[in-house]
Amino acid sequence: MKLVFASNNKNKIAEIQSMLPESIKILSLEDINCFEEIPETADTIEGNAILKADYVTQKYGYDCFADDTGLEVNALNGEPGVYSARYAGEQKNADDNMNKLLGELRDKENRSAQFKTVITLNLEGKQYLFTGIAKGNITDEKMGTNGFGYDPIFKPENFDETFAQLPLEVKNKIGHRGKAVQQLIDFLSAAK
Repeated sequence: MKLVFASNNKNKIAEIQSMLPESIKILSLEDINCFEEIPETADTIEGNAILKADYVTQKYGYDCFADDTGLEVNALNGEPGVYSARYAGEQKNADDNMNKLLGELRDKENRSAQFKTVITLNLEGKQYLFTGIAKGNITDEKMGTNGFGYDPIFKPENFDETFAQLPLEVKNKIGHRGKAVQQLIDFLSAAK
């Protein structure tokens, strides 16, 4: 089975492909010659995942899945949330985003947060949603070099390391994206 993943983020594609059975092959947007920026104009994480999946299905005719992820910080009323990728501006720079977030939390005691991933699957004319959540805390400084995005400042519950310090296999098992992808895999396996 071939499924388009509505992304050109090579880190995400590799992370998800490594979790899928060999019978499921992921195609990137580049693989289907989709080079335009898909608008993410919804005001929820779910809404953006649906927009991206629908864009590929309607414009290119492929079964596909799309994800959107946000970091929701309790002391900031759920920010950056749907704006996580561009929290510090349209340049979408991970270091800028982390620096801004650490600045916003400088004098806050409550550093609890959660990562939320929603995957929208468009398959054979039907749409399915899968949600994965990883709870944890925001650290005082960046630690680790694995992963991407906010991984160096997010320490998952029951761990002493950040996502950026954990091996990929561990992060995939306990992480928000891993949990959502596992639901997707279970669904696809059952649907065969």
